[in-house]
Amino acid sequence: MKALPTDRLVCAQSFKPFADALRAMGLTLAEVSAQKFPLVLLLPPRQREESRALLARALQRVEPGGTVVASALNNEGARSAEGDLERLAGPVHSLSKNKCRVFWATATAQMMDANLIAEWAALDAPRRIADGRFLSRPGLFSWTRIDRASALLAGCLPTDLVGCGADLGAGFGYLAAEVLARCPGVSALDLYEAEARGLDLARSNLLDDVQRGEHRHVALNFFWHDVTKGLDKPQHYDFIVSNPPFHQGRADQPEIGCAFIVAAAAALRPAGCLWLVANRHLPYEQVLRENFRKVRTVAEEQGFKVIEAIKGK
Repeated sequence: MKALPTDRLVCAQSFKPFADALRAMGLTLAEVSAQKFPLVLLLPPRQREESRALLARALQRVEPGGTVVASALNNEGARSAEGDLERLAGPVHSLSKNKCRVFWATATAQMMDANLIAEWAALDAPRRIADGRFLSRPGLFSWTRIDRASALLAGCLPTDLVGCGADLGAGFGYLAAEVLARCPGVSALDLYEAEARGLDLARSNLLDDVQRGEHRHVALNFFWHDVTKGLDKPQHYDFIVSNPPFHQGRADQPEIGCAFIVAAAAALRPAGCLWLVANRHLPYEQVLRENFRKVRTVAEEQGFKVIEAIKGK
């Protein structure tokens, strides 16, 4: 098979580690909302509504007579995604190998279901959750409700956190909002999130509060950033809060949380503190002891642990 000309590929990627990897390969990242292409390649995610929305938008972006090609792991919804593409575009061809499935369809006007494409393209649109308090959307972590671990951490936070803080892995902004609501002495808060779709909503959720007259005294900053690469702010923060991710697929990857802890330690001021929540089984204690002077477990409930870690001087 003839190799694709990489100089003609345009990539759309909202997850910062993957976007960085594409750039490192010399590929171009850009918004593609108005462009059309003879070939659209797609890796549908596991979340069904997000997957359907991306399949529909792929068909909106392909030229008449062009091809949409998708691939997924067999145990992450490959057959369902193939069936969804068939519902949208008509006959689908497929191959299965190495526990994956690749499937493709030609964009033929007579076979495409224009009404269903339009309906599904909006399936991952932002919507209100938590009695309307927050905007969220399909595909984000715990997108339909407040995550139990984050709620536990929020309930354990001391009200005397002051100064400049950060939320690592901020998602749609729940934990940051709780910090602002509970800790009136906070003067600045930086939100770091690797998923741009989540960061955009965090910005909306927190700035909505500001527009309602809340937290006007707080300087808010939002960073599309891979925290595992560290923070470019050594000894900058008085406190950091985090509910770090611990997987990108099905298997646990505790090294992600460990990297968050190391990044937090480097970014905290000498007497700064980290407030962390994690699944109880994740082995973070050693890396915490290696990077902090004092480490204590504040709560253990519902399979989670809340830890306070204080840096040494």
